[in-house]
Amino acid sequence: MSSGAGDFYDARETRDPAAREADLMQRLPDAIAAAMRHPGWAAHLSGVDPRAVRDRAALARLPVLRKSVLPGQHRESPPFGGFGPSDLSHFGRLFTSPGPIFEGEGTGVDPWGTARALFAAGLRRGDVVLNTFAYHLTPGGFMMDHGARALGCPVIPAGPGNTEQQFEVIRAFRPVAYAGTPDFLNILLAAADRDGYDISCIRKATVSGAAFPKSLQEAFSARRIEGYQSYGTADVGTVAYETVAREGMVLNEDIIVEIVRPGTGEPVAEGEVGEVVVTTLDALHPVIRLALGDLTAIMPGVSPCGRTAPRIRGWLGRADQTAKVKGMFVRPEQIADVGKRHPELGRLRLVITRQNEADAMELRAETPQHTDDLRAAVAQTLQGLTKLKGAVSLVAPGSLPNDGKVIADERPVG
Repeated sequence: MSSGAGDFYDARETRDPAAREADLMQRLPDAIAAAMRHPGWAAHLSGVDPRAVRDRAALARLPVLRKSVLPGQHRESPPFGGFGPSDLSHFGRLFTSPGPIFEGEGTGVDPWGTARALFAAGLRRGDVVLNTFAYHLTPGGFMMDHGARALGCPVIPAGPGNTEQQFEVIRAFRPVAYAGTPDFLNILLAAADRDGYDISCIRKATVSGAAFPKSLQEAFSARRIEGYQSYGTADVGTVAYETVAREGMVLNEDIIVEIVRPGTGEPVAEGEVGEVVVTTLDALHPVIRLALGDLTAIMPGVSPCGRTAPRIRGWLGRADQTAKVKGMFVRPEQIADVGKRHPELGRLRLVITRQNEADAMELRAETPQHTDDLRAAVAQTLQGLTKLKGAVSLVAPGSLPNDGKVIADERPVG
């Protein structure tokens, strides 16, 4: 709960950034050691000395675990593929997410770390919360439920759908706050207008699970509902959350976030769009360099709201850009390998189109060296790595979009 820090959940949120980083790095070796006590992590991190991983450079040398491989791991060695405790008594609840990926919920007060996000969205003790995230088998409902109750907020476990019954509980309990997708809140508001229900008691909202464009935020605000985004996953809980500053999303405490070039584990420069990779320091269920498949970028500086943790720009798309060209899969890591073999190249972008009723590839590469020899050498490397011929265009540094795309599939659909 808030420790009397006024506009902040606790004093940790306003720590000196260097002190926070030192604390995370000091705790990192123990988290890696705890992870390697599980057979899945031990195999994945084989040969790693946890004591040697004490800074971000050392962390970046560890292999990435892609979320996309977890369903297969969980099927082969249920329930968690060796990446979590086999003794299920460690958990309070057990869930499944699409994949399927299986998750366990800890037994602490706020096991998913959602209370900070809800506090930043304005929730305070006594605020009744209409929680429309699903409670059935998936953890979304309980993620918000735990955080709200940690703040002292009574929760209506409404779940999604069934608007008529939603209006009944709203009329009875007059919730101040909403938790759910922005789309469902929009549906509730439209249905209330159509059917003559008064839901004006809702003044605060924490939304997640779908895009929250500025137009929808402004539409809610016009109805005196202030909505704030939260970004998290069932694998690691709340990763980041929006604050009153509305300038990006502040990273949660007790997690380490890296932004890497899609298809690799290599961190990109601050401000460059890349894939989210998360490391958590939970001794029960540590996660080491889990690639979530989402794109974002680290923002410079600290939030005007006063929280000093790093910020991300929010969700900017998906990182999985694998494409099939002439029956062959082309992957972002292959394009990254082109860059490794030609260090004179900067940002790369493989554009896939259709020409004369056939697939065509063009690799656009930022470089100050625009020579025929370099172009021919890069084309040869591209063909060697992908087994496909492609054109190569050498372009000026800084001319390619900073959107995290390594492979841009521009073939018409349908």
